[in-house]
Amino acid sequence: MPKSDVDLVNPIVRRWQEDALTDPDGFWARAADQLPWFRKWDRVFEWNYPTFRWFIGAQTNLAYNALDYHVSQGRGGSTALIYANERGERRVYTYAQLKHGVERIAAALRGMGIQKGDRLTLYLPVYPEAIMLMLATVRIGAIHSVVFAGFGAGALADRIRASGSRLVFTTDVTYRKGKDTRLKEIVDAALAQGGHSVEHVVVLQRTDNGAPMTAGRDLDWPEFLEKAAGQSGAHTPMEANEPAYILATSGTTAKPKLAIHTHGGYQVWIHSMGRWVFGLRPTDVWWATSDLGWAVGHSYMVYAPLITGCATVAYEGALDHPGPEILWQLIEEFGVTGVFTSPTGVRLLMRYGDEPTRKHDHSSLERVVCAGEVLNAPAWEWLQKQVLGDRVPVIDHMWQTETGGPIFANPYGLSLLPIKPGSAGVPMPGIVAEVVTPEGQPVPRGEKGIMILKRPFPGLTPALWGEPERYGRDYWERIPGGYYTGDGAHIDEDGYVWFAGRADEIIKIASHRLGTIEVETAFLKHAAVAEAGVTGRPDPLRGEVISAFVALKQGYQPSAQLKQELLDTVRQELGPVAVIGELNFVKMLPKTRSGKIMRRVFKAVVLGRDPGDITTIEDEGSVEDARQAWEEMKAELTGISPDDEGA
Repeated sequence: MPKSDVDLVNPIVRRWQEDALTDPDGFWARAADQLPWFRKWDRVFEWNYPTFRWFIGAQTNLAYNALDYHVSQGRGGSTALIYANERGERRVYTYAQLKHGVERIAAALRGMGIQKGDRLTLYLPVYPEAIMLMLATVRIGAIHSVVFAGFGAGALADRIRASGSRLVFTTDVTYRKGKDTRLKEIVDAALAQGGHSVEHVVVLQRTDNGAPMTAGRDLDWPEFLEKAAGQSGAHTPMEANEPAYILATSGTTAKPKLAIHTHGGYQVWIHSMGRWVFGLRPTDVWWATSDLGWAVGHSYMVYAPLITGCATVAYEGALDHPGPEILWQLIEEFGVTGVFTSPTGVRLLMRYGDEPTRKHDHSSLERVVCAGEVLNAPAWEWLQKQVLGDRVPVIDHMWQTETGGPIFANPYGLSLLPIKPGSAGVPMPGIVAEVVTPEGQPVPRGEKGIMILKRPFPGLTPALWGEPERYGRDYWERIPGGYYTGDGAHIDEDGYVWFAGRADEIIKIASHRLGTIEVETAFLKHAAVAEAGVTGRPDPLRGEVISAFVALKQGYQPSAQLKQELLDTVRQELGPVAVIGELNFVKMLPKTRSGKIMRRVFKAVVLGRDPGDITTIEDEGSVEDARQAWEEMKAELTGISPDDEGA
């Protein structure tokens, strides 16, 4: 595909990209100079393939820069953290108050015998004490491993063992969609599996009944805080390449990979991308709607907003409970200026229509950014035009747990580029990207392939905890010449990146390759469709055909006519190559709590296999919903009812 005559990437952004390419050491030194350091670096970068180091010899502390520095600059009275939950509870902390709480917890950790390099597992909801624990851990040079509080006992046990944690922190309950989920019992079940090094479990009791405690092992929160007596809550200077935290990647089918993020390179990256992509500034009230157990929760609910010096909102609950207007209600209540949410969250709210969006004033809002899945064009159009009236930009971008922050984006903070709905934007400064064949050969502009990154950057994990060989094997040796992202993509004539889905989710129909995302986007073109998920199914004639699962907006009902309209819509959008083998109507799609569609569940349902570990799924009922829809579809095709099959 020939390059466009007009360069859509304006000179400001282009200059930053070129500066990072021609003089990477100088470029990142200037970015790092925007942050305080106890000691400057001896060298900016060193690459001992496959691992690498950034800002070698520098001393810093991630928690110090998030709290102490602002207090030292006279900003201790500024709002740091706003907590809310779906039960109407509210808590607000200034930077000075948050620092005080973190110092006390840091002292208590020292009183428990926790030292630099020790690992702690946090199995906690989005809650102020959870955030304080994260900051206190990195403050003393220990390493936190936050486990999403939607995982079951098996997944939790795997992550506790992999981290080698000495302590586990949890609560008796978390609140979500009007229900209490009892977390301490899940911790007990995980530890009962054995093979761990946990010495104590600290429990923050939130209800009158509390949780059962194991004598000699478990402490409640007040007992833990008593350990602070006679201990220091001071920060520990850390070399830039020492780990701040480890976090499991989102894959759920194999042994968890624990990505390492450091005190130095990581904060330079998230601070830079916070400014360049999101336009973060100290006057912001910033709300990332993620969970603390995911990378977004770490980077853009906690660390980057606090390093920037703005107020960050932490919400414990679902975006449609107690009602679909809660997002807009909190934007109005707190004067939110920027929202970071998932495309799945946008599509969820779209199902409820426009009315909930009109109940509250969202004039404080200046921008919305999305990541986690591709923000399909119809969802973007609904939010950008119908809800926000083109008043503020809705920006998609892409990154991974391993990258720490955005790698492809529309850089609102540098200079907003023309928005192409469905595109992740352009490579950020420092990102050298290429689309290649499985053999590592570059493909022409406009052709699909696998996205790789040619060079490390400060946010990229330099290793996996406890598995150095696996890091090289899984990321740098899968495809010759670069870091394997695992994503199918193409780059268009203007340099914008378009993701098609995971590389192993590409559907091959005859000689054609279709990404799951482009098929799902085609379904979303129809006004009745709230969400769509697809997978490939083996077909003796074509190799594969598409199995589709569709959730409808409120006010629409499944029918033969609607099914035909949807098939016609996809054919019109993608042509005859998009062969739909089955179209199943479902109440909801199986999604992780981080907002990603679990397409492997569709694959398992279609092939009659066990879907594997689904402990992270938003609603297990969605699995059965998909299974029932598929069984009914099979009955239509074969004339045999599901009941007959089971007779």
